[in-house]
Amino acid sequence: MGVRDSLARYDAAAYRTSAEVIRSYSTSFGLAARTLDRATRAHIEAVYALVRVADEIVDGAAAGAGVPAAGVERLLDDLEREAEQAMATGYSANLVVHAFAVTARSTGIGTDLTRPFFASMRADITQREHTPESFDLYVYGSAEVVGLMCLKAFLVGRPVTPEQDAVLVDGARHLGAAFQKINFLRDLAEDFSTLGRSYFPGVRPGSFGEADKIRLLDDIDEDLRISAAALPGLPATPRRAVALAQGLFTELAARLRRTPASELLRARIRVPNPVKFRILAQAFTGRAIPEATAQERTA
Repeated sequence: MGVRDSLARYDAAAYRTSAEVIRSYSTSFGLAARTLDRATRAHIEAVYALVRVADEIVDGAAAGAGVPAAGVERLLDDLEREAEQAMATGYSANLVVHAFAVTARSTGIGTDLTRPFFASMRADITQREHTPESFDLYVYGSAEVVGLMCLKAFLVGRPVTPEQDAVLVDGARHLGAAFQKINFLRDLAEDFSTLGRSYFPGVRPGSFGEADKIRLLDDIDEDLRISAAALPGLPATPRRAVALAQGLFTELAARLRRTPASELLRARIRVPNPVKFRILAQAFTGRAIPEATAQERTA
């Protein structure tokens, strides 16, 4: 076997590893990714896998293994260094990092996106509450840049004008922000009680009420509105995948709006699988429901 054949086999193994990560951790994103063509799906899975591994270092498996806070920070620093080195060289002994590096080199993802991401992950280790300014920075690094990474994967080989690019970038950022804020809202109970965090500025468990919930959901609705307006500018296959993801989170936002604020502090709201498959069908027929939360607000 030649050197190039060895690298191709290694690349394939790395991408299969990333695909397994998304299958193991995310029903919604995994469902959306499966609607993409093979090459684009591999890029999206590679991005998701690196993000997931970083999140598991900060909030999941590392803590479960008993790694102390100082060790968690070192692991995160090591992952960032390894990712940057692999992006520069095209190789990593870590299969998830390797797949991400190949994707980054193929799509134009650079450290201008990875460094804000790791900065936000690092903030989770020490920061328990946010100001409006730190919240905006956190959401940009933890979610908006992930949307921008995915956009780069969607547009590989598909030239767009500067005007089109501006609309798509704005849409990707707002969609990433909406996803993150929705996750914060439905994870209030765990963030407060287990992790001791309050992401939304000024929102605390003892004072969280309907007015807070409605204000946060109105902000999320605006993010979803802006991201929905950018959908027509995406190529057809990515457009279906993004419409599906948007529809799933729009449905989740609607369910959060119907749930009393007090209940959000006790339970994690989910979208049932039959509803997910209905939204999948709508996305494939061009009938996704990006305005559902707005309709819920006026119902």
